[in-house]
Amino acid sequence: MHIKSFRVQNFRRLKNVRVDLDKQTTIFVGANNSGKTSATHVFQRFLDPKVRFQIYDFTADCWDVFNKFDPVAGDAEVDLPKIYFDLWFEVDDENMHRVLDLLPGLDWNGEPVGLRMVYAPRDPSSLVANYQKSRKDRKVPNENSDGAYKPWPLDLTDYLTKRLTSEYEIKYYVLDARQCDADLIPKPGYDPFYLGTNASGAGAMVSALIKVDFLNAQRHLTDAESHGRAEDLSRRLSRYYQRNLEKFETDLDALSAIANSESALNEHFAQAFDSILKSIEHLGYPGATNAGLVVKASFNVQNMLSTSARVHYMLPAVNGALLSESSQVLPDQYNGLGFKNLIYMAVEILDFHHAWEDVEGQRPPVHLIMIEEPEAHLHAQLQQVFIRRVFELLPEAKPGFNTQMVVTTHSSHILYESSFQPIRYFCRDKGAQAVHHSEVKNLSVFYNGEEEATRNFLQQYLKLTHCDLFFADAAVLVEGNVERLLLPLIIERKFPALKACHLTILEVGGAFAHKFQELLDFLEITTLAITDLDSVEPPEDKGMETKESEGGHACKTTVPRAITSNETLKHWFPKLTTIEELLDLPDSEKVVKGAGEGDGNIRVAYQTRRSAEWGTRAVELAGRTLEEAFALENLSWTQEPSRKAIGLSIPKSSQLTLEELHDALFKRVRNLDKTRFALGLIAEQDAAWKPPRYIMDGLIWLRERLLSQSAGPSAGDGGEV
Repeated sequence: MHIKSFRVQNFRRLKNVRVDLDKQTTIFVGANNSGKTSATHVFQRFLDPKVRFQIYDFTADCWDVFNKFDPVAGDAEVDLPKIYFDLWFEVDDENMHRVLDLLPGLDWNGEPVGLRMVYAPRDPSSLVANYQKSRKDRKVPNENSDGAYKPWPLDLTDYLTKRLTSEYEIKYYVLDARQCDADLIPKPGYDPFYLGTNASGAGAMVSALIKVDFLNAQRHLTDAESHGRAEDLSRRLSRYYQRNLEKFETDLDALSAIANSESALNEHFAQAFDSILKSIEHLGYPGATNAGLVVKASFNVQNMLSTSARVHYMLPAVNGALLSESSQVLPDQYNGLGFKNLIYMAVEILDFHHAWEDVEGQRPPVHLIMIEEPEAHLHAQLQQVFIRRVFELLPEAKPGFNTQMVVTTHSSHILYESSFQPIRYFCRDKGAQAVHHSEVKNLSVFYNGEEEATRNFLQQYLKLTHCDLFFADAAVLVEGNVERLLLPLIIERKFPALKACHLTILEVGGAFAHKFQELLDFLEITTLAITDLDSVEPPEDKGMETKESEGGHACKTTVPRAITSNETLKHWFPKLTTIEELLDLPDSEKVVKGAGEGDGNIRVAYQTRRSAEWGTRAVELAGRTLEEAFALENLSWTQEPSRKAIGLSIPKSSQLTLEELHDALFKRVRNLDKTRFALGLIAEQDAAWKPPRYIMDGLIWLRERLLSQSAGPSAGDGGEV
């Protein structure tokens, strides 16, 4: 038995999302503030009676609904917001008896078993009456008040800030999968069967099915001695010992040794404290009626590990063997935080497992462990080992019982250690009215729907590069190493607002960028694809398609009937072949149209016609590659003798016409050391050179797109636009 999926409505960023869980390990990823934490905290709110809801747990747009509610004409049962939490279980034969009360009928035939929990008003009419009474009884400031005091409650949201737990409660319902659509959303008109509330015992039914434990990111490990909330491994192991390991009470030799030590220490205390106790007698204590003072040792066996015993680390000898116990050892605080964190998480997970096994009464068949950001203090290799081997920590599952883990992470090393299948990608809803809402993408759907060759290519690329695609606000696909090196410099100089956004730059080349199309479309990540025109000579005969497949010789973009050899432009977008068509295409047509309304999330940028000025001549020209486009837009700058190291300086260029210089630059770029060119620009102190216009236009689109989604500052950039 395991959790198949859960659906959340009106909880924080999760307006209405479904999250499918893997039978073993599911990985939640996404940019900051995308809803990952909300998806874990919803389990705490509904399944842990010690954790209470707050008004801030409602989605932000619910607050307006609360405040617009009319206490006189409104229907509180229908109009007041509720938080919904649907759990769907896959149930095996060995656990069928556990879910009898959740089966929708005797004709159940193995469909997912659904349980709905709703955080709703206890008594809607009573809530309205209590609110109206509070409004009537509130103390309104007089006219001479300075205005700082605001009477409570100002509105219904303000009232529920203080009264939510007394006015709302969790109600439980049975869901019938046959009355739901393919996404397990109840069909219109379907009324789930009401089970009751916690007071009626319905909550106990949930506790009998699932136990949830949380390993939070803030584990308070420290390199120094423990202070405040900081905790060392010794204390953690002490708790683990008390709960799970064999106690000393069954070991007579250990008890005898402790008793002898206690007796000897009491004799020492009697001598050491004798003088001070006699001095106290001169102050009149204990007198005739008060009890006398005596200092005695009392060894609590269960607490010895946390009070006197300590974890130590034995240093390896030169030959690799451990030193003997009499040799030097290091205390707990002298080991690195990374290994302490790894050991701590292992102990905590084992402790969760043993506590689940020892549940009083009937053990829940499902154990859900939620691990937040396990990468803290771990280097890349340890992160990969952890996610790969974490399930091996646990003993082999007994029939009818199953442990599932949910890992939230910002680590690309953890993410790409596994395939796409367990990934659940949290992203901000792109809708104009959904600034505070999130969507959840199930990557297993993409995995199963994509062709195997492309899927394997993407997995291998992402794993080898460890890029942070799933954590970015936007992605920039670039042609090669030059663009990857220069783009951060261009952004720093011309688009400082983009520095506040999280961009990931992927070097994919013109031949492979189109392979990312399905993944980018699926994730709906804002993407700028920067590529080259790559003009080649036109076919000499009528077999154009044959000539394209064979590949023509590189040529300038001014050659009549020239075509592109760029796979991205030919087969992904805009699916045009001739250079003339590509150069005539307006910028508005360079955005890949999405399936829905409005502009798409992907824009392609390639070389455009720009004014090339040399001497008294000025001609509209387009470069074939970034280097050629850069040279044409910075002709005077690149031909200065001091710029020779850049690699674009042509000997005796002052004696050449514009056309002759263009020919020479085209040939030079063909044999140019492109990495040296990029590094030369980075090292150049003179910032007078202009980035190619097509890159500027693409970055302007990207900036406007991200700022319109409130993903960055609202102010414009300085510099050229």
